[in-house]
Amino acid sequence: MEHLDHDALDAGLSHIRSAPTDRGTVDMVVRRPAEDEREILRVGSLDPEVGLVGDNWFQRPSSATPDNGPHPDKQLNVMSSRVIDLVSGGRDRWHLAGDQLFLDLDLSEANLPPGTRLAMGTAVIEVTDQPHTGCAKFVRRFGAEARRWVNTPEGRALRLRGLCARVVQQGEVRPGDEVVKLSGD
Repeated sequence: MEHLDHDALDAGLSHIRSAPTDRGTVDMVVRRPAEDEREILRVGSLDPEVGLVGDNWFQRPSSATPDNGPHPDKQLNVMSSRVIDLVSGGRDRWHLAGDQLFLDLDLSEANLPPGTRLAMGTAVIEVTDQPHTGCAKFVRRFGAEARRWVNTPEGRALRLRGLCARVVQQGEVRPGDEVVKLSGD
């Protein structure tokens, strides 16, 4: 696939900025059972202890925790379905981003500051303050320009690469479920 240049990416910003702010939609749920493996789910079970059940988050070490265990504020990676559709070239490549939840919702920091809770299906997640910036795999799959673009000051404010969250209420989530922004704590 040919990757988009900065101008082509910028051309999609108006569509991204027009995402709903308070009520959106879950567009895709993806589990990562092992390194570089993806499963697109019809139903995902979210759990406060393990994140997305069957995902390998709890096996991922973090140098930011005292015991090098998984970072509790990085249980879930959430990305805008409008952004991933633009950078990936189509829905059949969304899962390659490595995020578990793809939402049609304004993920900007102004709209969803840390502590904001989102209800979806029967689960509730909470936005954390952890950055989500993209890695070498993101570059290989979507291009170096896409990573530079999501990490510009505007891209970070809009959270074009997405956000990190943790599960605060166990439940199930499905594509097509409504996402509702709740108040913070």
